[in-house]
Amino acid sequence: MSDIEGLSAEWLSVGRLAERLGERPSRIRDLIREGRLVAIEVGQPAVSSVPVEFIHDGELIKGLAGALTVLADAGFSPVESVRWLLSENDALPGRPVDFMAAGRHTAVKRVAMALAF
Repeated sequence: MSDIEGLSAEWLSVGRLAERLGERPSRIRDLIREGRLVAIEVGQPAVSSVPVEFIHDGELIKGLAGALTVLADAGFSPVESVRWLLSENDALPGRPVDFMAAGRHTAVKRVAMALAF
């Protein structure tokens, strides 16, 4: 298991994420293609997956798309973005994904914006 795989309690394939959200898999793939969601290759064999922490109360966490855009603008790859969202951050303090799930997505975006400078 890679270091990033251990950062999430569970990894959901596009199909499983679609089931959890009550969406079609094609809608999830559209979100990924648009950059509003990221999926990374995890497991053996590698499967395009999303961390379960990106879901809160049966929906994608509020502010996720915006945070991913800010991170991409700062030059982060999808893997680096997922690692940043799932890792402890002293500026918050805690994991950005947990702050977002608690409704503090603006604070997360502010810290992410500082990464571009």
